[in-house]
Amino acid sequence: MPQTVYLNGEPMHTIGDLPKVGTEAPAFSLVAKDLTMVTLHDYKGRRLVLNIFPSLDTDVCAASVRRFNKMAAELPNTSVLCVSKDLPFAAARFCVANGIDNVTTASAFRSSFGKDYGVELVDGPLHGLLARALVLIDENGKVMATSLCQEITEEPDYDLVLRMLGKTE
Repeated sequence: MPQTVYLNGEPMHTIGDLPKVGTEAPAFSLVAKDLTMVTLHDYKGRRLVLNIFPSLDTDVCAASVRRFNKMAAELPNTSVLCVSKDLPFAAARFCVANGIDNVTTASAFRSSFGKDYGVELVDGPLHGLLARALVLIDENGKVMATSLCQEITEEPDYDLVLRMLGKTE
């Protein structure tokens, strides 16, 4: 069922729902900044935080990547994958310019990720991009927790990640 999210108070809708907690995370194939493929299978045996957002070219999205870059260095057996529809070249430039080296960026520009995870926006000014969301996946590929930001201009729920992964600030 589509979810309603907002951009500065204006409603937009997702294509569906985030994966249910306790279910197998949907498989995905995304494009890394070096144009190699990134898959869910690559993270088997590690906890995975999917930091999903519209574009690195916005202040809030960039801030979340920087924050997760810092957090990823402190979370044991955890990888952070930052997913948007930005082209891999733009993500590579962003990471170099911002000293991002503890998270991986991946592009959903040629995959069904947005549909499979229920985060593709189907209307509004960001139609076709991804809503801001978090999906936490355990070492065995099961969904541990999810969070969909109701207002796209707000940062994701970092505390959820810290609570679920056993670290407190």
